[in-house]
Amino acid sequence: MTLNQLKAFYWAAKLGTFSIAAGRLHVTQSSLSKRIAELEANIGKLLFDRSGKRAVLTDAGESLLETARQMIELEEQARSRLAFEHDPGGVCRIGLSELSATTWFPGFVGRLRSEYPDLAIEPQVGLSRSLDKLVERGELDLAVVVGAASGQALASHEVSSIKFSWLSSPARLCAGTLFKATQFQEHPVISSTSDSGLAMAFESWIAAHDINVRQTISCNSLTAIIGLTVAGVGISFLPQQYVQPLEKKRLLVALRSELPLPLLKYNIIWRRDDTRRLIFLVKKLLLEEVDFSKANTLWAD
Repeated sequence: MTLNQLKAFYWAAKLGTFSIAAGRLHVTQSSLSKRIAELEANIGKLLFDRSGKRAVLTDAGESLLETARQMIELEEQARSRLAFEHDPGGVCRIGLSELSATTWFPGFVGRLRSEYPDLAIEPQVGLSRSLDKLVERGELDLAVVVGAASGQALASHEVSSIKFSWLSSPARLCAGTLFKATQFQEHPVISSTSDSGLAMAFESWIAAHDINVRQTISCNSLTAIIGLTVAGVGISFLPQQYVQPLEKKRLLVALRSELPLPLLKYNIIWRRDDTRRLIFLVKKLLLEEVDFSKANTLWAD
């Protein structure tokens, strides 16, 4: 019985599929299956019932699962206590929003490459609730999303908060216009799709204030939302600092809101049972590098 065999078994059991577990351990699915088969041969019992469409744990598998977790955790503790401080290698799969990708993320990647040159980064840009699910399934190692972790299997740590405001094209509304609840009947709202943290915050806000929006145009791209707003298609709810360069160029104007707007909180999320040193180091770096005040370099003067 080896630690690699126990890791293969543990992550296959926790993540629910051999393919996702293989991705987590950076091995092929056939290699992972072989390790599990070798472990089963070693203990003389089947750990998975493979008779159905999906492999499920046998009684022996259920019995071994907690021991496997403890062994994996002990290995991580031993590495830490013995100052086994070699740079982490392999791949870190991180989820982030389009806003993150165009603000702090390039600087984060530069620092990661400088401090951990053997660690490759695989970013995936998406919407918050979709990224939640990918972290929970083990397809991503960490993610930076709006709001706290949505599932019990996930842990979260608040990393930043952002002020948003209503924006419009100057052709539609004048800068500083006091935007009232009744005006949602006159102006379409360009918003993110329902699986984004921004959309959920907006929907909670209009529900709390009993606002009726006549027309909502949903889009899964922040860049497209900004483009549609600049084109005068409607108004949108956007990060104040992020769009300041576009305000300076008079492509967008900020509106005053009759009702107070929500403050969006961003969190780092990861699986609670993922005790790898890689998670600790990347999370620490994220806490130091996430800064939404950084400008989009494409809009720089």
